[in-house]
Amino acid sequence: MVEKRRSFLKTAVLGSGVALTGVTALASSTKAVTNGVVVGKSKKTEITYTKTKAWEDFYQSAL
Repeated sequence: MVEKRRSFLKTAVLGSGVALTGVTALASSTKAVTNGVVVGKSKKTEITYTKTKAWEDFYQSAL
């Protein structure tokens, strides 16, 4: 009876490990390699700076 339990546990642990490895491999193969950067599908351009009088005053005071 003890041997049946041990063999069941060995089989269950081995099966779990194989399943986890398969899921991990599948998930990693479907992602694009982006070095951690989120890539979106937006067609808008990102504007991070617009030259205005307020910005010029700020930069001049920061120097």
